[in-house]
Amino acid sequence: MAEVDLIIIGAGPAGMSAAAVAARGGLRVMLLDEQPRPGGQIYRNVAQNRGQRGYLGKAYAAGAALVDALAHPGITIQTGATVWRLDEGPQVTWSQGGKSQTTPAAHVLLATGAQERPVPFPGWTLPGVMPAGAAQILMKTAGMLPKDAVLAGSGPLLYLIAAQMIDAGCPPQALVETQTRRNMLSALRHLPRALFGMPTLLKGLSLIAKIRAAGVPRYTGASDFRATAKANGDVAFAFRAQGRAHSLSCGLLLTHQGVIPGTHITRAAGIAHGWNAAQGAFQPEHDLWGATDQPGLHVAGDGAGIGGAEAAAAAGELAALDILRRSGQLGTDRRNQRAARARAALFRAHAIRPFLDAAYPPPPETLSPLDDTIVCRCEEVSAGAIRQAIGEGAQGPRQIKTSLRCGMGPCQGRMCDATLRGLLSEGPANQPISPPRARSPIKPIALGELAALSPPQEDPA
Repeated sequence: MAEVDLIIIGAGPAGMSAAAVAARGGLRVMLLDEQPRPGGQIYRNVAQNRGQRGYLGKAYAAGAALVDALAHPGITIQTGATVWRLDEGPQVTWSQGGKSQTTPAAHVLLATGAQERPVPFPGWTLPGVMPAGAAQILMKTAGMLPKDAVLAGSGPLLYLIAAQMIDAGCPPQALVETQTRRNMLSALRHLPRALFGMPTLLKGLSLIAKIRAAGVPRYTGASDFRATAKANGDVAFAFRAQGRAHSLSCGLLLTHQGVIPGTHITRAAGIAHGWNAAQGAFQPEHDLWGATDQPGLHVAGDGAGIGGAEAAAAAGELAALDILRRSGQLGTDRRNQRAARARAALFRAHAIRPFLDAAYPPPPETLSPLDDTIVCRCEEVSAGAIRQAIGEGAQGPRQIKTSLRCGMGPCQGRMCDATLRGLLSEGPANQPISPPRARSPIKPIALGELAALSPPQEDPA
């Protein structure tokens, strides 16, 4: 395989933006992504949907320009590629089509994006209950529409999906929102800064107006979520809102409580992480250009801190410009001059985040669910079992994993890490519990691939 100067892991807005800038600057770029086509979650399948599925909106369609920019001779795109190891050098080990290989490069950019925050409550593992983002994936990839659905949780994505459903002719039954009036009042102190992101504010208001015009009921200040299965296959969704008990019957219950950075690969790489109290999540530490404390490693996009698609694209451009400088393709002054537009875009995109984080925080019951709630879906470990283990002396994620197997399933803790930390943080100290360093393989890999990758051992003389 041809030598490369830069390996980019993740073909979302950050990765695509960085690849185009780096290639135009003279670097040989390899772009690795697990999906069959570039675009990431936000722009998933956007090139194939060009001119179709207009209900996904203009902001989604705009991502086609990023995909088009990848048509450069300096960019090699490897789709269906699962990265499962990152070593010093740096060098990346990845699997494609049942075979693994290791590729070295002078620089690696981690642009692996975010994941939806788990929304655990009694019944969240039932058929018919799924993350709202998963439903949106089906809309983008297969044109499958979530009919007879209730949207529950909080955050701008709920409004976007509701509007897309309305435009597609299958409006949601209801929106059940956990944000409270107190949350909104608390967010007002951030409104002056948020005005720098006025287009995003106006977009949000237009989405809410569309939902109201469609007559979709909204329940705010909701709590005490509980789902049960009905005999006909529907979901019975019970909750409290404004001091009253409510129950809705639906074919599909879509939940969402924002997104958090996906940090498995950055933790495995040994990058330092810090706690973002406003977003309630750990994220890798980095400078303005995405450079980390590990030589040759940069981060960009939502995997480096939640900011949205525009922020991710700008951060990817900044990281690429810095990598060009470190590669000798750009001087510092030229890098800084070329970065002016991206830095301005990043400032505007980040200006609204404090407002959104304060207005739509995950409720306490999401971070620390009831005892009868399954926390680890893979191993079916409940919140009550975890609390019992803590009471018996377990003091951290590793001890919980050892005693209960929580986090040892196929997802490797991705669906329970955040909730486990919330349970460990209960009590007077209320301090965030640092996640353990992730170990290779970062993703499940066949033993046959490991064996084939290892060099043959010579027989002793």
